[in-house]
Amino acid sequence: MRISFCQGLLTAAIILNLLVLYYVSRAQQQMLEKRKELGRGTKKASLQGSSLGSDLGILAGHAGALDNHGRSPRVTTLLREFENFENYVTDVANSFLRQRPELPFIVVADTSPYPPLVLPEGTRLLLLSPSPDQPPQAHRPEFHIQTEFVFLIPDGVELEQPRVIERLIRELEGEGGGPVRLVAAPVLTRSAVQCLHLRVNLREWTATYSPAASGSSGSVCTALQGDAVVLMRTEDLFNLSVPLGQPLFSALFIQTALRGWKVKLLESPCFSASHRPLFSSAHNQWKADTRLKEATGRLMKSFGLKRLLLPEGKEQWFGCSKETPRCFGTVQENTPEYLYLDRWTPPCCLKALRETTKYVINILESSGVRYWLEGGTLLGAVRHQDIIPWDYDVDLGIYLEDVPNCDHLKNLDAGSLVDANGYVWERAVEGDFYRVQYSEANHLHVDLWPFYPRNGVMTKDTWTDHKQDVEFPEHFLQPLVPISFAGITAYGPNNHRAFLELKFGEGVIENPQYPNPAKKRLDKSKL
Repeated sequence: MRISFCQGLLTAAIILNLLVLYYVSRAQQQMLEKRKELGRGTKKASLQGSSLGSDLGILAGHAGALDNHGRSPRVTTLLREFENFENYVTDVANSFLRQRPELPFIVVADTSPYPPLVLPEGTRLLLLSPSPDQPPQAHRPEFHIQTEFVFLIPDGVELEQPRVIERLIRELEGEGGGPVRLVAAPVLTRSAVQCLHLRVNLREWTATYSPAASGSSGSVCTALQGDAVVLMRTEDLFNLSVPLGQPLFSALFIQTALRGWKVKLLESPCFSASHRPLFSSAHNQWKADTRLKEATGRLMKSFGLKRLLLPEGKEQWFGCSKETPRCFGTVQENTPEYLYLDRWTPPCCLKALRETTKYVINILESSGVRYWLEGGTLLGAVRHQDIIPWDYDVDLGIYLEDVPNCDHLKNLDAGSLVDANGYVWERAVEGDFYRVQYSEANHLHVDLWPFYPRNGVMTKDTWTDHKQDVEFPEHFLQPLVPISFAGITAYGPNNHRAFLELKFGEGVIENPQYPNPAKKRLDKSKL
């Protein structure tokens, strides 16, 4: 078959284009490799050229140092928590470098310690707070830990047997990448390390610690209490949102528990600690305890945790109190801001609402004011025997004719009343009803709605745009009946179901929903 001139020309053009594409692709690959080399060189130069140049040079040297068998080190030792006013950082660093001089040793602090640390040669001080005269990587630890594993140690610990770190590495590798992502060993102190089960419920702003069972070959749990050393993969550490938050173990285990990771606590090897207790005076111990409490409060606030349930059964609260504003702002369209974050009412707010409700009900009962649980509050009592977990106030109906019987209510036209227990009684600015605030600072509140009968129907003078805010027959209140609510016996309408279905619609008890589903719907699969 003869090839025409046009066909030959087209064939030649195709071959030429293929050659051009080949050489362009090859040139791009060479340029990419040169850029990578240039990037590595720039990174090293920028680190060495900073005011921290000598320290970073030491770190770079460690990252590439070889062990006694000619291999690159697999683990970096990291000391994160210590007190500036009294510590044993120098002794700890000397202990590790004496036994394992080839392993990188990094001391991490938020800001430059004062008094300054005197660190042995081969130790790197890494500051986490950014500085305007430094490149960003100078303060980001993931740029400075180049090993496969990181070894987290507390202040005062000593390394006496050089090969115990390899034992921990073998233990972690033996887990095969399963749920055990951390391996720990105890530090010999007066109190033993305890393995705990930690459950973090962000929706309820709560972390619950409970004792975990021990096994013969070590315990597998989700948190530790006490002095320990912890080994984990560097990749896992820097996949955490706050890898080096403080207090270190609290921050670490909250984040790992949320990911379903576990820690294996070995019975041996044990690490020694001759510097125990860490502090030489009661004053320094008090300072350390105070700083720990403050750091824990900052951590819980940043993680959105308001309540800790401790293994011994005690509670710690990090939410609002009578002296602080409530944990959320003005509610818009019946949907508090925390619902948009897939969270329910903070437990400290529920606690304050319960306290206020019990207090108000006690005063109403002692004053002879007839009351009943109204609206969503009654719904919570029937469904939960408590406040609905996502509700943000409490509603009580009262008989208007009984208001003069109560000293806390009868004179509120003249202004608000702050009673002897710090509760604020006032007439609401939104209409003709009453409000009892938890305190002058904290405006969590109970609303009192004055109803009066008219032709057998309970009505009132102020109405809201809430669907359930409607008139109802007085026979629901004749008689009022006891009902369990928030740990006390309160009073409610005599036919709970009929009353609630009149207010909210049929099936409301069995079908929970947020107050304004048009703005935010409840995901019932998470109940």
